[in-house]
Amino acid sequence: MAQKKKSSASKSPKANGTAAPSVNITSYMHEERVFHPSKDFSKGAHIQSMAEYRKMYNESIKSPEKFWAKQAKNELVWLKPWKKVLQWKEPVAKWFVGGQLNVSANCLDKWLDTPTANKAAIIWEGEPAGDNKPGEERVITYKQLHRDVCRFANVLKRNGLKKGDRAIIYLPMVPEAAVAMLACARIGAVHSVVFGGFSAQSVADRIFDCQAKMVITSDGGFRRGMIVQLKKNVDDALKLKDAEGQSLTKTIERVIVLKRAGNEVEIEEGRDVWWHRELHHVDANCPAEKMDSESNLFILYTSGSTGKPKGILHTTAGYLLTAKMTSKYVFDLRPTDVYWCTADVGWVTGHSYVVYGPLANGATSLMYEGAPNFPEPDRFWRIVDKYGVTVLYTAPTAIRAFMKWGVEWTKKHDLTSLRLLGTVGEPINPEAWMWYREVIGGSKCPIVDTWWQTETGGIMITPIPGATPTKPGTATLPFFGILPEVVDDNGRPVPKGSGGKLVIRKPWPGMLRGLWGDPQRYKEVYWSEVKGSYFTGDGCRQDKDGYFWIVGRIDDVLNVAGHRIGTAEVESALVSNHNVAEAAVVGRPDELKGQALVAFVTLKTGVIASPELREQLRAHVGKEIGPVAKPDDIRFAEGLPKTRSGKIMRRLLKQVAAGTEIKGDTTTLEDFNVLSRLGSSDD
Repeated sequence: MAQKKKSSASKSPKANGTAAPSVNITSYMHEERVFHPSKDFSKGAHIQSMAEYRKMYNESIKSPEKFWAKQAKNELVWLKPWKKVLQWKEPVAKWFVGGQLNVSANCLDKWLDTPTANKAAIIWEGEPAGDNKPGEERVITYKQLHRDVCRFANVLKRNGLKKGDRAIIYLPMVPEAAVAMLACARIGAVHSVVFGGFSAQSVADRIFDCQAKMVITSDGGFRRGMIVQLKKNVDDALKLKDAEGQSLTKTIERVIVLKRAGNEVEIEEGRDVWWHRELHHVDANCPAEKMDSESNLFILYTSGSTGKPKGILHTTAGYLLTAKMTSKYVFDLRPTDVYWCTADVGWVTGHSYVVYGPLANGATSLMYEGAPNFPEPDRFWRIVDKYGVTVLYTAPTAIRAFMKWGVEWTKKHDLTSLRLLGTVGEPINPEAWMWYREVIGGSKCPIVDTWWQTETGGIMITPIPGATPTKPGTATLPFFGILPEVVDDNGRPVPKGSGGKLVIRKPWPGMLRGLWGDPQRYKEVYWSEVKGSYFTGDGCRQDKDGYFWIVGRIDDVLNVAGHRIGTAEVESALVSNHNVAEAAVVGRPDELKGQALVAFVTLKTGVIASPELREQLRAHVGKEIGPVAKPDDIRFAEGLPKTRSGKIMRRLLKQVAAGTEIKGDTTTLEDFNVLSRLGSSDD
């Protein structure tokens, strides 16, 4: 139950126009509602009280090597024990040095002689065919998944992939994507999953950077009833050359093609082979390779819109321990759960919380191939109802879309199976948090609002659902072993309530081990901003209770008339208006202020855009935050430009706001028509 009522605006002098110190970010979000876990939930939880959380957390900070040694011994299956828990020479960390294990074996083999062997490992729902025709369904037990992974691992070996080689995985959201990842891990090959929405150029750039030997792809995939031509994109990628006319992809020796969509594709003899035909030549006997703790597990490229993509490198033991422990404690996983993380495996969320984390815990992980509103906006709720989903982990952008579409779609389905809700991807504004809690969770489900990054490998700041009192809009407190701090431009801690840069002071097991082939860039990007600390790139503040409030990327912090304002707070203020479904705020150059605030606003269904509403929204932001944060320009939009993972492409909005030509890669856009339909400031 909520203890206190929300105050609409901070009463600090900053909200009345006093300039903030240049080293700080002015923060206005003021939230006083507090929700405690129910006694019933806490009673059955892995961690049942704040006292229990604090005891474990304090041990993890004061005696980290002792803490992590205990966790690694209890949580993972080792083939050879480690000699040293941590070897740290900034910025290079090595965890569980000298130990050996296998990620695939930890996710699959360990369950074979237990009742979990016959439990569903993956429940898969394919995209519906439209006209209310259901999509395909598959249920794969742990025993079956083990067999599938072993057979495909033998296919990989048969086609020349060896320990240490890199393979690109470019597949739709089908179980074979998880099979391919686990098969690579089984034989010690390094996988790099490329999101199925990326272009041929993106595929080629990633092949070139990691010098991949193999591509694992599909004839096509389904998206909103259309076929995405994945194999054709691979073919096009393999023809691309650099400025000197040299092939970008000459290292590729084999392309394995999954038959999914049934579309016609070209098969190049000697290079391309069909997945299903290769299975005829192998058996299911494939012992897991012994891998050193620090062996490379995967490279995941950030989608960097400009310049060379960053290949985030994660290794074996530390990453798996982080994925397993965060899945267990943050989602409070229980044997009876049907757990659904809605992310694509092309993103790190899909790696850690669709595949590796849940399977290492023996959980049932649900995968869905399609869009949340195809063929109708109740698609997610239909799936929750159908499979009795108990834990749902999705993005704030999706939640705001559900709000826009209206509660009539949720009311069509029984959502009472849900016992825990989670959010990931960006800060969630309090109004969306409350809607999620009340409409989807029936006011009974704890919400875990999680903060983390591709680079961190797993969740870093989060509530523990059976223990942590939550407040709408904050990720609350750090996970075990994580020591975050909010600092100024000189690396000094800022006072509670002030905004600054979020840094992590201590190494942790799941942290990235570098950027593939570019150690200098790794050091410059993450370890040079604040001496002795990992720089997250995010702005943040801590409240009086020590809770962390992410205020957006430092790159998105705007300097408006001497105030450094995080765009996330202005967006939150806009969405708190009952007419607004979603908002994105960017800056444009302004001679007087330095930067002017431009807001792109999507209205709820049935609300009509007008000059009067525009002024109402400007006044609303002024009331919620203060006059300095009033948007100079509000543009009403039918939709915002988003990637298929649901992230708003603010880079494009900045170009629209400034009136400049749209530049950079737009191939990841979910809807290419959105840009052309973006409204101007004139109605």
